[in-house]
Amino acid sequence: MLSVSIASPSTIILPPKPKSSIPKTSFTGVRILHLCPQRLPSQATSFRQPSPSSSVVMMAKREEEMKEIRAKTTEEINDEVVELKGELLMLRLQKSVRNEFKSSEFGRMRKRIARMLTVKRERELEEGINKRLSRKLDRQWKKSIVVKPPPSLIKLREQEAAEEAEKSAA
Repeated sequence: MLSVSIASPSTIILPPKPKSSIPKTSFTGVRILHLCPQRLPSQATSFRQPSPSSSVVMMAKREEEMKEIRAKTTEEINDEVVELKGELLMLRLQKSVRNEFKSSEFGRMRKRIARMLTVKRERELEEGINKRLSRKLDRQWKKSIVVKPPPSLIKLREQEAAEEAEKSAA
């Protein structure tokens, strides 16, 4: 908003200077200020921030999952880690073959594996097992793993066998 009124060709009447936070300088010319309306916070574009309630829900789910994991025995945790790593391998294979899959499953499975291994390490610390012995036990455990297909592959094979049985019966 600029207001200048011209009374005659020789005189220009300017409105009184508004008191502003602009520092005074030796400049003696006319200072023109463009007064722009400020945006309201609701109009301002900003990145979406997660609401506090959604983060509370996520924390509750995570805590619930941790309670579920802590209720399992160490052997059950080891078995589930092996299964989840197999599922992760299957996802990688699907990605390499360019099949359809949910990419969010990678992060979900990796986080679940990390939570399980964290609980396993917490138990080792409670038993007084130091880091060096823990790594030695991990190496022994990894060598003792019997490779078996992940549950998703077993289900897929069962479905294919059922389809073949239907085709041969028809």
